[in-house]
Amino acid sequence: MNEKELKIHFTPGHVEVVQENVDIPYRRVLVTGATGLLGRAVYKEFQNNAWHALGCGYRRAQPRFLRCNLTDEDAVRAVVQDFQPHVIVHCAAERRPDVVEHHTEAALNLNVHASGTLAKEAAGIFLIYISTDYVFDGRNPPYGENDAPNPLNVYGKSKLEGEREVLRHSPGAAVLRVPILYGEVERVDESAVTVLWDKVQEGAESCSVEHCQQRFPTYVNDVARVCRQMAERRLQDPSIRGIFHYSGKEQMTKYEMACAIADAFNLPSSHLIPMTEQPAGAGAQRPQNAQLECSRLELLGFGVEPIPFKTAVRDSLWPFLYDKRWRQTVFH
Repeated sequence: MNEKELKIHFTPGHVEVVQENVDIPYRRVLVTGATGLLGRAVYKEFQNNAWHALGCGYRRAQPRFLRCNLTDEDAVRAVVQDFQPHVIVHCAAERRPDVVEHHTEAALNLNVHASGTLAKEAAGIFLIYISTDYVFDGRNPPYGENDAPNPLNVYGKSKLEGEREVLRHSPGAAVLRVPILYGEVERVDESAVTVLWDKVQEGAESCSVEHCQQRFPTYVNDVARVCRQMAERRLQDPSIRGIFHYSGKEQMTKYEMACAIADAFNLPSSHLIPMTEQPAGAGAQRPQNAQLECSRLELLGFGVEPIPFKTAVRDSLWPFLYDKRWRQTVFH
């Protein structure tokens, strides 16, 4: 599809405004939560691979993305009808378990009701709903796509209810469950993985890091590639629907992640103290080990081999080195 675009041409002593034809890819994808950690990666992955991508967000949306309140049914309907996407990747969510425990109504509005609204509007559109390993209790891993969920906290319950709403209103939708995520962050506290950077860099003072729960840190760029592969396959194969799992393969506690981050940057880790018991009042209960078994994607031939943790975390955190802080303004 061709559209006209105005461009300014400069030559010495002369400025000219001209109209040029611009190729717009015919495949359209709507990415919700495009301002967030995963949403940014998903938007970029589609945009860089011959898709016409529209990202929407809320508080941080403008000027780059469309501002849309997903809890407003009329606003959601207008965006979907105006853009007419072939695919929607629904990344928007309240994903912080401790926040969900204390602001439950707002979280349910976004994680459940907004997801249901989007699914209702997605008739004839392939919807990918991003969910979580926290739908499982972590007592009997690994968990396959057909294993019975049993969430321990309100966040996990809200995402499970969101899954059910999506599949009820849009039976052709896909649910993609993923574990703890990290990637190129705008602030280190944007991910429960990269936030460990502050403890790694403290260096001189000893600090405790949780060493109880087993996690599988997963790089958002890998998840984004899975979403794109699913979308492209679905355009030819309507059987791409239902529940899927994707996960990094390296098993670590947060203490082990912090040590790996230190090693990736050749920093000391002797000041990090493994904490083998959860302190009282530690917030929302987390599963002990909610490892996801990902055979369904693998059997379908989705070949996204996870990038090694040390490589990906180095790419994510290098702008936050003390001698490179100035680069944050350039790259983030």
